Amino acid sequence: MSASPSQLRHLLAKPGIIRSLGAHDVFTALLVQQAGLETVFLGGFGTSASLLGLPDVGLITLSEMADAVRRMASRLHIPVVADGDTGHGDIHNVQRTVREFENAGAAGILLEDQANPKRCGHFSGKQIVSTKEWLDRLKAGLDARKNPDFIIIARTDSRAIEGIHAAIDRANQAKDLGVDVCFVEAPQSIEELQLVAKEVKLPLLANMLTGGATPILSASELETMGYKIAVCPIESLMVTAAAMKQLLKVYMEHGRVDRPDAGAMFNFTQLKETLGLDSISSLKTRLEGKS
Repeated sequence: MSASPSQLRHLLAKPGIIRSLGAHDVFTALLVQQAGLETVFLGGFGTSASLLGLPDVGLITLSEMADAVRRMASRLHIPVVADGDTGHGDIHNVQRTVREFENAGAAGILLEDQANPKRCGHFSGKQIVSTKEWLDRLKAGLDARKNPDFIIIARTDSRAIEGIHAAIDRANQAKDLGVDVCFVEAPQSIEELQLVAKEVKLPLLANMLTGGATPILSASELETMGYKIAVCPIESLMVTAAAMKQLLKVYMEHGRVDRPDAGAMFNFTQLKETLGLDSISSLKTRLEGKS
């Protein structure tokens, strides 16, 4: 059922901003799809949290991420954009990462310039590799893709280390290689967001992390500024965590959760509908009708 990379490339080519939301598991991704969003983002932060219960500090492996991509892409009909982090090693590992993600059904991949072990882009203590090493990663990624429609997103974390002008310079060098989208991580003001949009002439991704280093703007504001993709990367995880904490609080206090103060819940019918139980239940009937 996975979407083809050409669907994402078509979205990049048509007018309007692409709104994407991070999903840390397949059920969340289903909700994203059913809400009408055109893409879903599978990030390292959410995957590390949901799969390992650990922070985004480079602990997730290539095979774990590729498996997560495969599970998600196989269930959806909208494109999955997946976090390739640093490519999980040198240029040979970068090529393997791109091929694994592409084979797993991703429509695009992010490749960044952090040094290993990488960290969440809004954590302190990040380190970056040289511009040359990052560009070599991107060259390797571009060379590895089998389908030319598979999207390569060049992410630079250099703003936190070298400043916004250095980050823009890196982004433009990546643009010259032929990457499809540039992503300058963690601009620290609206003026910096505007400067990136003015100086980097390529489709741009804006990371709208609630509580992060970058001011939060609406998708329409980002579109007016010149951005092509707006991503809310881990807000689904934040909401899930807050809801679970409240549910557990009520259960510990009252020994039951069918109370208004336990928070909003899907009813059982809504869960079954979201998961597609009817289509699965109808399989036997359809097959029997062919006998």
